[in-house]
Amino acid sequence: MADNSADRDDVIDVLQDLAECSKDGEYGFRACAEQADRADLKAMFLQRAADCRNAVAELNEHIRSMGGNITEHGSAAAAIHRGWVAVKTTLTTYDDKAVLEECERGEDNAKARYMNALKKPLPAAVQLIVERQYQGVLRNHEQIKSLRDQFRATA
Repeated sequence: MADNSADRDDVIDVLQDLAECSKDGEYGFRACAEQADRADLKAMFLQRAADCRNAVAELNEHIRSMGGNITEHGSAAAAIHRGWVAVKTTLTTYDDKAVLEECERGEDNAKARYMNALKKPLPAAVQLIVERQYQGVLRNHEQIKSLRDQFRATA
């Protein structure tokens, strides 16, 4: 009988990375909401933060079902290399256009991490979840980019 533990462990690693990515997204969108001036932007950022929180819960459910451990990410040391790191520390003097630009950088990171995950061999059920969440990342990115472009055009 073949030992599939390495494959299972690889899938769990992918899911854990995406859960970390989504936790970063929640953190980043909340930071953007705190700094945005316009109420509609604050509301959009808070909705995106909630979407990220839901993505984390879904990913963690699958990690648990595969026998993996849920890891709590987000320590300051681990955050140094992640896409949302600059958000909280650099937004204090930003206007809405700059907040959107930082948000887009965070979404660029999320897009890259999800694209990388989709290149891995994943069970069909996991592949569907990752693809669906990736489509959400793409929608977020396009919405943020469109809003940013609107702000640039009026500046």
